[in-house]
Amino acid sequence: MPAQAVWQSFFDPAAVLLALGLTPDCDCVIDLGCGYGTFAIPAARFVRGAVHAIDIDPEMVRETRRNAPPNLQVQQRDFLDSGCGLGAGEADYVMLFNLLHATESERLVAEARRVLRPGGRLGVMHWNYDASTPRGPDLEIRPRPEECRLLVERGGFQVGPLIDLPPHHYGFVGSRVGS
Repeated sequence: MPAQAVWQSFFDPAAVLLALGLTPDCDCVIDLGCGYGTFAIPAARFVRGAVHAIDIDPEMVRETRRNAPPNLQVQQRDFLDSGCGLGAGEADYVMLFNLLHATESERLVAEARRVLRPGGRLGVMHWNYDASTPRGPDLEIRPRPEECRLLVERGGFQVGPLIDLPPHHYGFVGSRVGS
């Protein structure tokens, strides 16, 4: 991760959360791979319920906790190995932001589906497939938008239209289908 000030300059978190379907009436939101809390902290200030921010990196967890509002629950956890710690169907909204280049991205989508209630929403954001972006994974592993969409559809979600999230990202919202 770059320095926090640099990282924050890549996003307008409130605009991203609104564009990707987060609504104030959510009772349970999960940010998988929360990093500095760039999105978890604004989400916690926006929703009525709890936000669970999870990251494997102890430094990211400490930084997120440092700025956490009361309804933000922060934990260090390897959610690929042991899940996110919440029960099946508990969440209204899950964030998968800048993660779908991971080698086990199918497992990330499966964990998001597991914890979402039927009809719950999955917000997906990733770096544009463009070498000129100032950050992001190497193009060899960076997914194109259509690859992310297909991955999420195969994972049991109905996927909405692609959303431009300037200056360096795209995203979409998936709705969990089935029981």
